[in-house]
Amino acid sequence: MMLYCYFRLLRPRQWLKNLMIYFPPFLSGALQHPGMLSRGILPLIAFCCASSASYILNDLCDVENDTHHPKKRTRPIASGEVSRNHAIVFLIVLLILAGFLSWSISPLFLGYVLLYLSITFTYSFKLKQLPIFDVFSISFGFVLRLYSGGEVFDVYVSDWLFLSVFLLSLFLSIGKRCGEQKILGDAAPSHRSALAHYPDGFLESAMYLTGAAVLITYAMYAISTPLLVYSVPLCVFGLLRYLLNVKSGGRGEPVDALLKDPVLFMVGFLWVVMVGLSVYQ
Repeated sequence: MMLYCYFRLLRPRQWLKNLMIYFPPFLSGALQHPGMLSRGILPLIAFCCASSASYILNDLCDVENDTHHPKKRTRPIASGEVSRNHAIVFLIVLLILAGFLSWSISPLFLGYVLLYLSITFTYSFKLKQLPIFDVFSISFGFVLRLYSGGEVFDVYVSDWLFLSVFLLSLFLSIGKRCGEQKILGDAAPSHRSALAHYPDGFLESAMYLTGAAVLITYAMYAISTPLLVYSVPLCVFGLLRYLLNVKSGGRGEPVDALLKDPVLFMVGFLWVVMVGLSVYQ
């Protein structure tokens, strides 16, 4: 039971985000080369350790608010299943593992991981309390994963791909904030102080704006690859489905939206298939 509590503390479902390091080789067609999949295993583990360390720190900083949150109060630290001191020790161990693995990969990869940790730690201490800064800091985390993948697999990350990933992560981060506002209602500012600074309608407008920008940048990126342009309508469907979920008071958390909504999961699966057929034909 105790081991399971520590496993939950890692937030393993969120490791799905770290698969972003495979985007550069997957979209460039490099994954067909021998040994490319195994080449990303250590970097993936390093980022999982780094991201889990960030989640533990965030839980430590938010423990008081989480105890009053309808869902987050069941987290290991907020529920008392894992003590703060044990969580701190676990965090330090994860940081050591992340640093050692990253150093063994390359100095530049280590730099990306350290920058990621700097941003996420600053987010936990301060940025999550500041409007706009909070969602931008989350988005930069995805961008750093993307460029880390480019470094690991020695693949160039195009400007259009950078813009697509940054804007998509920004769109999803804003959607998550919108979902929190709808679920928590008037109590939202007490659980996440940044929400108190967003005027009525601002987050929804920002979500529409970034959603439109995602379509434009992704379409420009897709045009450069034969057949990939035909995945654009699928992306439109996925964005609208996510918007529908958020506006209906459903899941705004991106990982939950993907794993618990069969339609969105199928959209993601079909996108992978379409990209595979267009890039690896």
